[in-house]
Amino acid sequence: MAAILDPKFCSQCGAPMTKRVPEGDHRPRHACSRCGFVHYLDPKVACGSIPESDGRIVLIRRNIEPRLGTWTFPCGFMEVDETVEEAARRETKEETGLAVELTDPLGTFSYSDTWWGGSIVVVAFASRVVGGELCAGTDAGEARLFRTGEIPWGELAFRSSVAALRAWFSRKGIPSPPEA
Repeated sequence: MAAILDPKFCSQCGAPMTKRVPEGDHRPRHACSRCGFVHYLDPKVACGSIPESDGRIVLIRRNIEPRLGTWTFPCGFMEVDETVEEAARRETKEETGLAVELTDPLGTFSYSDTWWGGSIVVVAFASRVVGGELCAGTDAGEARLFRTGEIPWGELAFRSSVAALRAWFSRKGIPSPPEA
C-alpha cells in the first residue's frame, strides 16, 4: 500500500514526483518535477447502514481481510460517481441482499491510523428494510438478524462498527454495553 501514500510518477505526464511545499501551501506534497501537478493524498470514504427489520438489525460477518471473521454493519468504499446515500444503499444491498430506505444519519466517524496507513471517513445511516432476501453478499461470509441483546460486541470488526452501533442504540433510547 505504500505506493498509494508515496506516488513515484505523475499521473498527468509520467515524470518523477518530488516532495515539496507548493506555493501558497503549508504542507509538503507530492508534486511533479516536470509539470508541477500536485498529487493530494485524500482519505478513503466508506458508507453503510444498519438495516432494521421487525426490531432486529442486520450485521454481516466479514469474509475478507482486514478483520476476517468479525462482525460489522454493511459498509464499503464509496465510488467516485455516487453520493454517500447511494453508496450506503448499494453496499447494504451488495452485502446483505436487502434493499433499504435510509431513515436517519447515525454519524460520521474518521480515523487517521488505519491498517493501510491512510485516513478513512465512515458515514453511517440507520435504515429500514424495504425489500430483498437476506443473504451473505460480496464481502460477507454470513448475514444475520440480531436482537439488541445479541449484538456480538466483543467480535466487532472496527471502531466505526462499535461507534455506529452505539449511535443506533442511542437513537433508539436503548443502553449499549459500557466501553471496554
